[in-house]
Amino acid sequence: MNAEAHMAEEPKMTILEHLRELRSRLIKAFVALVVGTIVSFSFTKPLLQFLARPVGAEKLVLLSPTEGVVIYFKVALVCGLALAMPVIVYQLVAFIVPGLYPHERRYLYFVLPTATLSFIVGVLFTYFVLLRAAIPFLQGFLSDIFRPNWTLERYISLVTGLMLWVGLAFETPLFMAFLARLGIVSPKRLSSFRRYAIVLISILAAMITPTVDPFNMAIVMGPLIVLYELGVLLARLAYRGPRA
Repeated sequence: MNAEAHMAEEPKMTILEHLRELRSRLIKAFVALVVGTIVSFSFTKPLLQFLARPVGAEKLVLLSPTEGVVIYFKVALVCGLALAMPVIVYQLVAFIVPGLYPHERRYLYFVLPTATLSFIVGVLFTYFVLLRAAIPFLQGFLSDIFRPNWTLERYISLVTGLMLWVGLAFETPLFMAFLARLGIVSPKRLSSFRRYAIVLISILAAMITPTVDPFNMAIVMGPLIVLYELGVLLARLAYRGPRA
């Protein structure tokens, strides 16, 4: 079946119908997030101890009666987001699927599990590489004048924020290859955008790193630049020409 026949057979949807479908997709993604968060309650406490290990749990303090409860639910929510990521990505892509041809839809069977795996790899990179380098620097900065005394809320917010943004950044090569496979973008255009991408990556690195010193920014910028180049390489392998 050619593209014209496929487009002719696809039912047309009004704007209102698109909005209803979007609402339905968002509700399903929200339900998945709630279920993932509830499941996360069963191991949130040991996860908190694991996240606090780089700095030492005994060095973190609570400054208000409700701070521990807020942090507990925040970690459970972020973990629930990670568990619900396959469903959320599926609902997002499924909203676009009606605009894809049948031969293009089979790519989703590769994109969905790989997107989840990429997110997990980004989270692990944050914990085992980025935090291991950033925490000693932050603990030692001005330690000869002041005694570091961090709160649990500030530390966990830093860790979960880094894990979330770096995890999402690790999905970039996959979606670049996916768009190239569909013919929406070309490797040549991605290569010509490289200079602008480096500027955007530096801005992003400054936003998500705990400090703006060159050392910590380089730890984030280096992998992000490598991820972009990997995305360009995958786009060249996946590209099959412009989409009709």
